[in-house]
Amino acid sequence: MFLENKVDKSEKRGWIEVIAGSMFSGKTEELLRRLRRAGIARQRVEIFKPMVDSRYSEDEVVSHDSNSIRSTPVESSGNILLLSSNVDVVGIDEAQFFDSNLLSVCNQLAGQGVRVIVAGLDMDFKGIPFGPMPALMASAEYVTKVHAICMRCGDLAQYSLRKSQSDKLVELGASDNYEAVCRACYHKFYKK
Repeated sequence: MFLENKVDKSEKRGWIEVIAGSMFSGKTEELLRRLRRAGIARQRVEIFKPMVDSRYSEDEVVSHDSNSIRSTPVESSGNILLLSSNVDVVGIDEAQFFDSNLLSVCNQLAGQGVRVIVAGLDMDFKGIPFGPMPALMASAEYVTKVHAICMRCGDLAQYSLRKSQSDKLVELGASDNYEAVCRACYHKFYKK
């Protein structure tokens, strides 16, 4: 015997979308596209980024090709909950730099009927799943994996190869510090 669930179709429903990939794959560009479309639809949108990411701007999310949108830099994922009341859509860029509580924050927002769009690196420069991204990808209703072009051979790239010898997990940079590479070129580089 099945229990009958009555669902109120007028109830606001939320979900989580994740945009993941390597550096230079267009993650932020896709995030900006989705957020702009939500704005065109007259939805109330709020965008967040980790305070540590000040490469291009203190208070904007900026893609590598210089497209940007106003954002709120936050120190921890918990601040997102405090600053996102009365919105329809929450955008989060550079999710890999947030603390492990980001999944709980996103689930809570989605449970409140908010569309949550998260963009971030799925792997660090060592090829290891990065921060809260694996858990977000597993919990999200929609996952988009974007790819760059390998800067060594031209194939699809899914790795972020660090050019410097630094072993620090977080080292901000762009094409001066990183290049996108495919699996074969990534492993060839580390066999040297």
